[in-house]
Amino acid sequence: MNEPRRPEGDLRAAVRRKGSFWQSMRAVAWSFFGVRKSSEHEKDLGQLNPVHVIVAGLVAAALFVIALVLLVRWVIGSGVAAG
Repeated sequence: MNEPRRPEGDLRAAVRRKGSFWQSMRAVAWSFFGVRKSSEHEKDLGQLNPVHVIVAGLVAAALFVIALVLLVRWVIGSGVAAG
């Protein structure tokens, strides 16, 4: 009989992956643009540490929100928005 897979073992193996944080940041940046080769995606799935990807996603989302807030403040402050 087949032994059931243990997800915690898969997670531990995934966390031990050697992908760098910067590789994770690059993958997250490409995902924000929505432009990604299927082969690159598959390669990243096998190399990247999921913890790095989560942290990189949170950092990228925070930077995106900060950039939007700064852009809105600049537009409002410059008077461009006053129609």
